[in-house]
Amino acid sequence: MEQYRRKPLVVTAAQYEIGKGMEDGFRLYSQVVTNDGLVLDKVVKIEREDGTIVCPYVRNRRGVVFIREGDYIICEDGNEKHVCGKDKFYQRFEEM
Repeated sequence: MEQYRRKPLVVTAAQYEIGKGMEDGFRLYSQVVTNDGLVLDKVVKIEREDGTIVCPYVRNRRGVVFIREGDYIICEDGNEKHVCGKDKFYQRFEEM
């Protein structure tokens, strides 16, 4: 197999904050829990006034990705969003 290097890609990104509208939507935690194979460690959970608990997510061509504590939301050209853990963000991106 040949080796390849990722081409430079300029993106906008920010660490996720509740209430800033960075997510594409929310799903009830009870639905998230029943999703087979989903690892729930550090998934952000928000309790609403009515007592329901929801989890924020972004949607991209790979599907729905739930946001975890400390994650960065990355926006590429064309407004496609991705989620990147804080532990890997600075290995992949540097501030301009």
